[in-house]
Amino acid sequence: MRIHESLALGVPNILLPRPGTDLSKWAVIACDQFTSEPEYWQKVKEFVGEAPSTLNLIFPEVYLGEAQADARIARIREHMKLYLQKPIFAEAEGFIYVERRTRSGVRKGLTACLDLEHYDFEKGSKSLIRATEGTILSRIPPRVKIREGAPLEIPHIMVLVDDTENLVIGPLTAQKAGLKKLYDFELMMGSGRLSGYRVDDMSLEKGVVSGLQALADPEVFAVKYGLKPGTPVLLYAMGDGNHSLATAKTIWEKTKEKIKDKNALIRSPLRYALVELVNLHDQALIFEPIHRVLFALAPERNLIGDMERYYRGRFRYAECQSPEEVMAMVDRQKGSPHRIGLVTSAGFGAVEVFEPDSNLPVGTLQNFLDTFMGEKGAREIDYVHGTEPIVRLGAGSGCAGFYLPAMDKSELFKTVILDGALPRKTFSMGEASEKRFYMEARKLV
Repeated sequence: MRIHESLALGVPNILLPRPGTDLSKWAVIACDQFTSEPEYWQKVKEFVGEAPSTLNLIFPEVYLGEAQADARIARIREHMKLYLQKPIFAEAEGFIYVERRTRSGVRKGLTACLDLEHYDFEKGSKSLIRATEGTILSRIPPRVKIREGAPLEIPHIMVLVDDTENLVIGPLTAQKAGLKKLYDFELMMGSGRLSGYRVDDMSLEKGVVSGLQALADPEVFAVKYGLKPGTPVLLYAMGDGNHSLATAKTIWEKTKEKIKDKNALIRSPLRYALVELVNLHDQALIFEPIHRVLFALAPERNLIGDMERYYRGRFRYAECQSPEEVMAMVDRQKGSPHRIGLVTSAGFGAVEVFEPDSNLPVGTLQNFLDTFMGEKGAREIDYVHGTEPIVRLGAGSGCAGFYLPAMDKSELFKTVILDGALPRKTFSMGEASEKRFYMEARKLV
């Protein structure tokens, strides 16, 4: 793997399924999607059948609480070894230029490796690669158990660069006709189309590096965001897969303790993680809100009463006649008060919080939910994408759904630079069906 150390960038050896593989069955959506909809994953299982598929190489999080988790992990490892032995894969070095067609347009990306030595997911981090949202530490150990010792990584991680002039990926789009097409197929479950092209021209690789170097120039960086000279550069901001990258970092830190040879430390495949880089300003990259659903509300609790007490006189609740009225009230807000939609079996409403303590409505709500869940006000909380699931799930018996507004993506980098990571699950890059599908793999041993 060629390394550009100052950019925390690696040109990976990527594994792709050999010709003849049914790629529509091979590629499945990120494991952290549809976590409250087991019927989705059942349909995926039925569609895949016995065909080679990344479904056999991942742990869909809808099943994380099952009693047979260790058995599932063992099956994942068996399939990884089997796919390497058969072999299912062909390997080649180079970036992959990716195009993903969704309802929002064609999103462009670049599959590459990032150096975990330059990543710190702690709030307030000054590293070159940073988390954009709060990392839930309790979610890392189960993921470590899945990844630790695995011979392969199959990533769904998407990392953003704030590239207003499209210096990094733009030249690849312009030269697409001259690149070797590696795959081009329809994704399952109506999720769009995925195409990939090998970037094996050294002049194009140098162009990618040059574009990233321009973004990483400390003086340019400081002027761009109106910062003091010498402010540490943020080059890569997490988009999707924050906990997956944090898991890879956790394993790498444990690995470092065991490696004494400095050269071996540099060469270790565990030092790097395979990701897709995406330009924040890609027109097809839409920031969607991530909504909240509470399940099995404690019968002795009054949710609206609890919110009223928590916000101490800064709270108002208004009933609405329809989901559309709720969404209109929430989506048109600007500044204070913060408006949050509420869906329950009793109907629809909008919560208003005056003089909020957080900059974003999601932070205002999450502070309450953390307290409410800590008091066992509900059995479970889930984070869902899209308006249909929040209305359907929130209206269930003993449930409550919270509808939140989207954030302005252009504010992401400066907010993270100045304020640190946002509240967890603040934004989603597109609807659930538009998330990254597992396609490429990389050897970890």
